Amino acid sequence: IRYLLRKYPDYHVINLDKLTYAGNLENLKDVERDFGPRYRFVRGDIASIKAVRAVVKGVEVIVNYAAETHVDRSILSPKAFIWTDILGTYTLLEAARKYRVSRYLQIGTDEVYGSIAEGAFTEESPFDPSSPYSASKAGGDHLVRAYYKTYGLATIVTHSCNFMGPYQYPEKLIPLFITNLIEGKKVPVYGEGLNVREWIYTHDHCTAIDVLLHQGRAGESYNIGTEQERTNLETTHAILRELDRDEDWIEYVRDRPGHDLRYALSSTKLRELGWR
Repeated sequence: IRYLLRKYPDYHVINLDKLTYAGNLENLKDVERDFGPRYRFVRGDIASIKAVRAVVKGVEVIVNYAAETHVDRSILSPKAFIWTDILGTYTLLEAARKYRVSRYLQIGTDEVYGSIAEGAFTEESPFDPSSPYSASKAGGDHLVRAYYKTYGLATIVTHSCNFMGPYQYPEKLIPLFITNLIEGKKVPVYGEGLNVREWIYTHDHCTAIDVLLHQGRAGESYNIGTEQERTNLETTHAILRELDRDEDWIEYVRDRPGHDLRYALSSTKLRELGWR
């Protein structure tokens, strides 16, 4: 939201958010102050037909960042993930079709592809989700693709590596480990910490979405990755160094069920549009 409003003085943004446990209006106080009439917040559930229709009528573009995203929570309680990631996506797509939205962009995850031992996933790689979270996101992605093929809705699907950056709710690895250490707590590392991930800074992800909004081809999907891999243990050590802690602050815990060993994305298709 900040990125769009700063870069495009003639753009207006409606922010529809349910404000679950991870939502915090304080994160956007400066946006309300600085961008006034070009920004509007509406509290609502993307799975609510009434709430969605109230905000979609008259808009040109929908960017669906809304999702339940935390794998551990999806293992404990899958229902919320199916509700938001599948039913919520369906509700947005129906509104986009009804009100003739010119472009619909679905923010997705590399986790829909499952794990890969060597090489990297391309946009043609088959889906092989391992958790209720990744399965629900895959379901939403399939719906988006189907609405392009069946109804001609101008949709784009993205598959991104792990985000990091300011305002991230501290259940994710990087903010959790930082806040734990600040509070004098150890950091929990699953298994031996050998799971491999790419990380992208949130501003870089915004620039990718900007490129796709304006240059992406309808009906296509695009991977968003850095092509820089590191194990969770390497990431942990980097955080420990920054906060002047040693390995004694690591607590190795039992690995979670269905924990994918390695994700890797080829972003060639997006880079060909000029993104870096």
